[in-house]
Amino acid sequence: MIQPTPPPRWQRARSLILRWLISTLAIFAAVYVVPGIEFAGPGWQLGIVAAVFGLVNLALRPLLTLLTCPLIILSLGLFTLVINALMLLVTAQIAASFGVQFTVDRFFSAVLGGVVISLVSLLLNVLAGEIAPPVMVIRRER
Repeated sequence: MIQPTPPPRWQRARSLILRWLISTLAIFAAVYVVPGIEFAGPGWQLGIVAAVFGLVNLALRPLLTLLTCPLIILSLGLFTLVINALMLLVTAQIAASFGVQFTVDRFFSAVLGGVVISLVSLLLNVLAGEIAPPVMVIRRER
């Protein structure tokens, strides 16, 4: 059996930087669109917020998803919106501890912000070629 070769180091670094930039733009979109999510400060600090958001998602999301798996199944996946909101609220708290002025006022703002961040991230990842949209071509013989 042939083992696939891992991508070169520069491709992994490029992918990581691209995902970080996409996350930064998605958080900027949420700040711009959602009332109750505020950011004040230089633009580079939004990159810090995106890095914190990525680390929070890396550390807490799998644990929360595992612990709330029955709720996710019973709600047909809608409970993941609550998990997204919690990730955004935790990110705001950690960013505040670093002196970054990123605030999320209400839980509903966090839910809506999570939806905006997810949609913008999905769109930008597809446009950047990081995620290939599933396409199935069915050919019928005549």
